[in-house]
Amino acid sequence: MNNRTNTRLPPEVNRALFVRNLPFKITPEEMYDIFGKYGAIRQIRVGNANDTKGTAFVVYEDIFDAKTAYEHLQGFNIMGRYLIVLYYQPNKVTKKMNLAKREEELNELKARYGISDDD
Repeated sequence: MNNRTNTRLPPEVNRALFVRNLPFKITPEEMYDIFGKYGAIRQIRVGNANDTKGTAFVVYEDIFDAKTAYEHLQGFNIMGRYLIVLYYQPNKVTKKMNLAKREEELNELKARYGISDDD
């Protein structure tokens, strides 16, 4: 444990993992069985909407447990599907949202001042 406190982790490492390519029929209990082997889990959210099926967020209590799970479960085969495990990076999500909002504001200004995209 003492060795953990002096370990420097890359900046993208955090407690939240984003998992893709999950089987659609996987249950939350199966997710806890698979990911719980690597440490205490705070929360698991499995996507159930059409555009989020096959994805999940897994949040660990400890960052080192998340790192261990990431290392061991990347490419892990579950029900014939190979998992894609990523560290959740909220900055990327907010950048996309900000870009969409700025494009919307730009379109509103163009409409207000009668500017068209045609050249």
